[in-house]
Amino acid sequence: MPRTILLVLLLLLGSIAAANATSLAPAPIRVGIAGLTHAHVHVLLGRAQRGDVVIVGIAEPNRDLAQRLTKQYGLSMKLVYPTLEEMLVKTKPQAVTAFNSIYDHLAVVQACAPRGVHVMVEKPLAVSVDHARQMAALANKHHIHLLTNYETSWYGTNHRAYELVTQQKTIGDIRKMVVHDGHQGPKAINVNPEFLEWLTDPVQNGGGALIDFGCYGADLMTWLMQGQRPQSVTAVTQHLQPQVYPRVDDEATIVVTYPHAQGIIQASWNWPYSRKDMEIYGQTGAVFALDSRQLRVRPTEKAAPQELTIAAPKAPYDEPFAYLAAVVRGDIQEDKLSSLDTNLIVVEILDAARQSAKEGKTIFLSK
Repeated sequence: MPRTILLVLLLLLGSIAAANATSLAPAPIRVGIAGLTHAHVHVLLGRAQRGDVVIVGIAEPNRDLAQRLTKQYGLSMKLVYPTLEEMLVKTKPQAVTAFNSIYDHLAVVQACAPRGVHVMVEKPLAVSVDHARQMAALANKHHIHLLTNYETSWYGTNHRAYELVTQQKTIGDIRKMVVHDGHQGPKAINVNPEFLEWLTDPVQNGGGALIDFGCYGADLMTWLMQGQRPQSVTAVTQHLQPQVYPRVDDEATIVVTYPHAQGIIQASWNWPYSRKDMEIYGQTGAVFALDSRQLRVRPTEKAAPQELTIAAPKAPYDEPFAYLAAVVRGDIQEDKLSSLDTNLIVVEILDAARQSAKEGKTIFLSK
């Protein structure tokens, strides 16, 4: 066979293979964005190359903010609408991601659920138990997914710790969990002003560090405890930087009790560095998730600690929007960390913690 014909055949076969590969790839889901004030929106705006979601509309009344971010990420201002209602009507997304204040999460679900549009909110689910229950009722009535995104849901260390503790029983039954979350404070790390405005508003955010970072520990503990509601919640909050955060707490410690275990959540805008780590103590040993990659395991008192480097979870469990796309397409089931059932309990814990700190007493949850 002449060499030129062979080359043509090889190129043709390569084109066919590429076309087949493309046809096998799942179609991207159509995603709308509700609000641009939450800094985590940068993760979604900056991942267009992955190809599993396509942004079809953005609801943001602050035109200056919209122009700034669309320019930064090379997006058209034609995607931007002044209201969520208009964006939903004109772009018909399959799912909406909420990057506005926690208080506004309810309004997002009220607009999306009757249209059958799935919703993913940034943590926590809602500003109060009342809002959370209204959101859950709408999600259940209209059969939509209502997911809550936490950064720690995509940590390989947390998933490996869960396997060791709950499935392999490496350290026996859980007796104590300690979760540390936070950073030097939103002002100190220079979050965008639109984010800082509602993050430090007791109505729009529901509180300060207690809500902002207490939710991580409540989510992880509910997951580790297999969805149990705690018996009681006791919390202490402080204003260590009253001149910076005069209206909300910047320091919180929450003690959560279960029949045979205790959880301690330390949420702070006063850490000397950013941290999201977890300690799990069992009957015989302990497992520490030090960050997203480093895990320390000591199964017994006499065993030397093992330092392990854990890979990131495999797609689509490696980040929120690949996960959202897979759930919406029906490729996978909801993970417990982001599920509505888990996050209703999270909001219940946060509500009780806020009440406990205000009243100076332990709050016992009704059975």
